[in-house]
Amino acid sequence: QVQLVESGGGLVQAGGSLRLSCAASGRTFPDYVAGWFRQAPGNEREIVAGIHRSGGITYYADAVKGRFTISRDNAKNMVYLQMNNLKPEDTAVYYCAAQLGLHIPRQRDEYDYWGQGTQVTVSS
Repeated sequence: QVQLVESGGGLVQAGGSLRLSCAASGRTFPDYVAGWFRQAPGNEREIVAGIHRSGGITYYADAVKGRFTISRDNAKNMVYLQMNNLKPEDTAVYYCAAQLGLHIPRQRDEYDYWGQGTQVTVSS
């Protein structure tokens, strides 16, 4: 079992950057695929990025390609989301998720483990 705790959210102006961190518990975390999702008020929770358990394969939603970078450090049980050139439409609660497996799930219900979320607000 894995427990996830996000940090790094906050208020930033459009064009700015933030780095989200996700700390995972459990010695088997390197066996888990990880993803970042976001949910804005009134919207469904949507995937932002995902990363294979080795870190060698990544996935990005079209809305964030070229601006966000997902990475992981398995020695530290950490997953990161570097967010650059932020836009007001990036405002949402961001969640870290993890799932055992070999491929990167893209749907919310494919992940079994979730963090509590961290708020990101981008002002115009």
